[in-house]
Amino acid sequence: MEFDYYEILEISRNASGDEIKKAFRKLALKYHPDRNAGDKEAEQKFKQINEAYQVLSDEQKRSIYDRYGKEGLEGRFGSGGGFSADFDLSDIFDSFFGGGFGGGSRQRKRRSEKYSADLEIPINLEFNEAVFGCEKEIKFDQKVPCPTCNATGSKDGKNKTCQHCGGSGRITRGNGFMNIVQECPYCHGSGEVISEPCPDCNAKAYKIQQQSVKVTIPEGVDSGMRMRVAGKGNIGANGVQGDLYVSINVKDDKHFIRHNDDVYIEIPVFFTQAVLGESIKIPTLRGEAELKLPVGAKDKQQFVFENEGIKGVNSRKKGRLVAQISIQTPDKLSDEQKELLNKLQASFGIVSGKSSTDESVFDKIKSWFKGDEPKGKKKK
Repeated sequence: MEFDYYEILEISRNASGDEIKKAFRKLALKYHPDRNAGDKEAEQKFKQINEAYQVLSDEQKRSIYDRYGKEGLEGRFGSGGGFSADFDLSDIFDSFFGGGFGGGSRQRKRRSEKYSADLEIPINLEFNEAVFGCEKEIKFDQKVPCPTCNATGSKDGKNKTCQHCGGSGRITRGNGFMNIVQECPYCHGSGEVISEPCPDCNAKAYKIQQQSVKVTIPEGVDSGMRMRVAGKGNIGANGVQGDLYVSINVKDDKHFIRHNDDVYIEIPVFFTQAVLGESIKIPTLRGEAELKLPVGAKDKQQFVFENEGIKGVNSRKKGRLVAQISIQTPDKLSDEQKELLNKLQASFGIVSGKSSTDESVFDKIKSWFKGDEPKGKKKK
């Protein structure tokens, strides 16, 4: 019986690739044979869903199908049934169905867990520790093979071949028209099963032991960097020990802000110091430096000190220290201070109650309201 692939997946003919995949996953879950044991109608529907997805998920096949229908596909990709093939859906099923279905998931045996020989752990450093380097003792959990079961996860130290997949880790479902290859839900693709779990490791095949190691942090490290400590990671079932990777995170400082190997600092400057152009002492990473302010220094003006920044991990050169001044004004004044400031203000020709803006600006604005024409223009 002829059926429309778009109708089978319940999508429109202009559906996107993501929409096709989403529809397939939804319907495959609904009609999968493991969830509809003995239901011939569901089994047939599942075959149609897979056939439709195999065509519509392939741009070339979809284009031919849209133009010539199923007959066009049979003429191009073979006749007499068209799509007999092993179609591996395990990646899709694993991500949505957990690697097993219905009764299969209830009957499967436990298996030993696999783990990476390499190990990564985070470490937090103070700002100054990262800038100048330091030594740290790091404590961490290390995985080692369980000695009780010889890293098998089984109480008797032996794993049995999975009877469902014959040790291949894959099973094939179908009737010849379309065969679906997927991970064996009974052994999770390992090809082996554990009849009785090891009581010491609970079938994990490994145990956790506390370890510590001293590491030398070089100066100049920054957040996001990783350090490799060779031969200090987990120990695999074969006895090979992996590496330990230390992932670095540097805490912020209250005063210095880091950008690559440069550091920034904000320096409060009293307004009279800025006006007079005084020399002031400012803190640096390694002590202090003298900053000579120009007369009339401006708020947020920046001053650069070369080689006063951070030494790069793989460099002999230091970055810059950038000092940005923040001009401070007093909140409260005594009568004497007010009198002195008024005298200073008058000495600059500034009249109290008036803006220091050039008077010509005010004259220009006034002329707008009087209707005066700008020079060079005549009234029409």
